[in-house]
Amino acid sequence: MTSYSDRPWLKHYDPGIPHTLQYPAIPLHGFLEQSAREHPDAIACLTSLKLPLLGRRHASITYGELDAAVDALAAALVDLGLKKGDRVALILPNCTQFVIAFYATLKAGGVVAAVNPTYPPLRLQEQIVDSGATVAITLSLFYESIKQIQPNTPLQRVIVTNIKEYFPAAGRVLFTLAREKKDGHAIQKRPEDYWLQELLQRYRGRKAGVEVTPEDRALFQYTGGTTGVSKAAVSTHFALVADTMQCRAWLSSDMRGAPHEESFLAAIPLFHVFGMVAVMSFAVSMASAMIMVPNPRDIDEVLDNIHVYKPTLFMGVPAMYNAINNNARAQSGAVSLKSLRACLSGSAPLPPATKQKFEALSGGKLLEGFGMSEMPTATHANPLLGENRTGSIGLPFPDVECRIVSLDDGETDVPVGEIGELILRGPQMMIGYHGMPTETANALREDSEGRKWFYSGDIARMDEDGYFYIVDRKKDMALIGGFNVYPRNVEDVLMSHPDVLEVGVAAIPHPDPQKEGQEALKAWVVTRPGRTVTPEQLVAFAGQYLARYEIPTRFEFVAELPKTTVGKILRRELVRMELEARQMKQDR
Repeated sequence: MTSYSDRPWLKHYDPGIPHTLQYPAIPLHGFLEQSAREHPDAIACLTSLKLPLLGRRHASITYGELDAAVDALAAALVDLGLKKGDRVALILPNCTQFVIAFYATLKAGGVVAAVNPTYPPLRLQEQIVDSGATVAITLSLFYESIKQIQPNTPLQRVIVTNIKEYFPAAGRVLFTLAREKKDGHAIQKRPEDYWLQELLQRYRGRKAGVEVTPEDRALFQYTGGTTGVSKAAVSTHFALVADTMQCRAWLSSDMRGAPHEESFLAAIPLFHVFGMVAVMSFAVSMASAMIMVPNPRDIDEVLDNIHVYKPTLFMGVPAMYNAINNNARAQSGAVSLKSLRACLSGSAPLPPATKQKFEALSGGKLLEGFGMSEMPTATHANPLLGENRTGSIGLPFPDVECRIVSLDDGETDVPVGEIGELILRGPQMMIGYHGMPTETANALREDSEGRKWFYSGDIARMDEDGYFYIVDRKKDMALIGGFNVYPRNVEDVLMSHPDVLEVGVAAIPHPDPQKEGQEALKAWVVTRPGRTVTPEQLVAFAGQYLARYEIPTRFEFVAELPKTTVGKILRRELVRMELEARQMKQDR
């Protein structure tokens, strides 16, 4: 009888994928240094713009140039007082500056704390304070927000960059004339702060001179985890190197040319660990080009970049693939997706219809995978050449061990095919949550043999062949646009509105048929006696505290909420009510 210790998934690996890997004893930025040595003229980052009358134009930076800029900024950070182990907050979208800031932080011995730049100031403040970041590197668009919160944070230095700095020359001119001031990118920098480009010029040719080992900390990745409380999963350089090598091994079986001839569409946010590892670190490890897409919601921009620059690898979320499927230009063949050989979908379940339609349009393979910030990033994926099973997150990566344990005791393996909690261990496992010993102890537990396992909080099963299936997600967590959203956090914000008495928030199946398989956020609101409030007012209020994707798009005002006998809101009952109401409407 099959057991988890048999690792049945190994029998279904694509030919040539090893069961175990050799991991280089280097810090994460060692990949960049190697690529700069071996392929100094290979394009590292490409940024394009569609310009009036001129069409699409682009600018790029090579690996040799990238490594030199990283060295300069790392030297500057050390000179500005950054000490080994200090955290640096990156408040940047997908752009060349993010890549420079990321690797410069590591070379300076710092720890990256990448923050979602769309967060409102109070949310930014929360994570900067928690991380203890002493330096922020930010886009000028977010500069005033950083200055607003800086007195309430440990930030001592702010380095600012303008998005136009790596635009093509004509694009910089047009942006300066037409959009820079109007869109909020033009700022008056305070005398105590620094322009990124001035630092790069001043420290050109210098190096940080900091010794960084694989065991040193590299990343604070914020995740809600299983509780909804924002916490930083702490990972070492070795963990990130390991997962980079695992991703690379998994997608190498159908490589059409040399690694540096591959190119990545960098549309998934790089501040998210999925983009950070499965796009940026993966690309840098192979000296491959990254085609930067700062705003992945602009599907026409995404399609133009695929059509013109012909990336071979595309990591994304189901919502993005579905949007491409439903785009008239993609459907008509006006833009070509044929360059794509392999695409990995994560952060949400991939509907079979989305996979089938995208593969038909592109001719490439779209694989469903799975990962977590605590195992940054990927742990499972369906094979590139072998069988992709409907509804499955696929097979564990090389050197990743998995078990399904009893929901009752958290220790006993359940029989293969039965559901329980998915627990994992592997070389990419985090070392814990920053400043949260109780949460760390709950998530990382030793078995009877002294081996440490990560308890995912996901309810799953494994079939006889070693394919894994997520049956349910972390309790009450919603996946909106590929991001984790925790209803309790949203409820707390809405409850602070003076006209709201009670509120329940839950993820519902998206009512738009074209978004089948996706989720939408809905709030059920009980107002205070004699008070009224509109959905628009609640959206505006929540926008002060929540990211856009965390704000419910649907509201229902009710007299009371379903609760347990101890007063806990029954979110599952709210979802049931929603589905029943839809069914009744259809039956009329």
